[in-house]
Amino acid sequence: MAGTSTPKKAPAKEAAPKKASANGAAGFTPDVPDVQIFRDSGHTHESLGLSADDVLAMYRNMLLQRRFEERAAQMYGRQKIAGFLHLYIGQEAVSTGAVWAVRDTDPIITAYRDHGLALARGMSSDAGMAELFGKIDGCSRGKGGSMHFFDVEKHFYGGHGIVGGQIPVGVGMGFASKYKEDGGVSLTFFGDGAINQGAFHEAANLAALYDVPALIIVENNEYAMGTSVERSRGDAQLYKQGYPYGMKTAVIDGMDLFEVYHAFKTLGDDARGETDGQTKPYFVEVQTYRYRGHSMSDPQKYRTKEEMESKKDLDPIIKTKKYIVDHELAGNDALDQIDEDVKAEVMAAVEFAEQSPLPDVSTMYEDVYAKDDFPFTV
Repeated sequence: MAGTSTPKKAPAKEAAPKKASANGAAGFTPDVPDVQIFRDSGHTHESLGLSADDVLAMYRNMLLQRRFEERAAQMYGRQKIAGFLHLYIGQEAVSTGAVWAVRDTDPIITAYRDHGLALARGMSSDAGMAELFGKIDGCSRGKGGSMHFFDVEKHFYGGHGIVGGQIPVGVGMGFASKYKEDGGVSLTFFGDGAINQGAFHEAANLAALYDVPALIIVENNEYAMGTSVERSRGDAQLYKQGYPYGMKTAVIDGMDLFEVYHAFKTLGDDARGETDGQTKPYFVEVQTYRYRGHSMSDPQKYRTKEEMESKKDLDPIIKTKKYIVDHELAGNDALDQIDEDVKAEVMAAVEFAEQSPLPDVSTMYEDVYAKDDFPFTV
């Protein structure tokens, strides 16, 4: 879908009211959807107000996510990691660009493909890897594993295993920001398969009804488990799901770091009310791609080698590295050193996870009940 980063509006006969009435007594004029498209905008780091150091930090973070998950896959094969493991490889520009664009205090919540967003938000590699190993020093004290990363201090609220279950919670956090008037905006991420869940529609309706400062974000990586969007949707253009709720919508090229950054900066500021003093929700479709299976048990028989080959040039890490070299922000030697540093950090995290103790049985009911003396726990 070609376009620019400016709003696209079709001409309307008359301005639509902020809240359309249920029945048009004086005739009927359909509302015109308000869509912004962030693709092929031609932004540079300078046009976005980013320094060379900013770009290198973002590149390092994407690379950290990639190397962390590559090593996690290896540890899973060695049976050091049990349960499920859903990799984010290919989608790193989404997590990094979004996190860099919003405030550190803006709450973020996501589904079970959560490692990338957690690391982007500043979770330590040690805490993440220890959680994968089920150890006490993990971010969730070894109780959550891959699907339930959590870091309250970083305002990262999961990691949720129930498909779509996090969407009402994310909208609720946006409502809390509006209620407290703290200027925050919530970011709720979910996969394209979750868009068919009733929880999405209920939450979207309430977000629009109460003008909640929330970005409701579908990461469209083209496959819900092993089913393509085209085979599971009557209309595969997911951004239209914001229309029934009178919600502003946006489409973002999720394989382009600068497009993601620009989009989330623009949408986040508008949602929190900085542009017109009015908080509001956005429905956001980020078009991305995952290079690995749905989980480690996925044989990926639903897509061809030709498709995978055609997607290689879209890799956001490769594209960002090329940009850095082409714009002389750093040379290949410096970038190689970043890669070596990241690999060393990840290997140290594996060692940390190996050495971390398993949770003691006495911790079983900790952080579960609000009361220390909750009945039936002893």
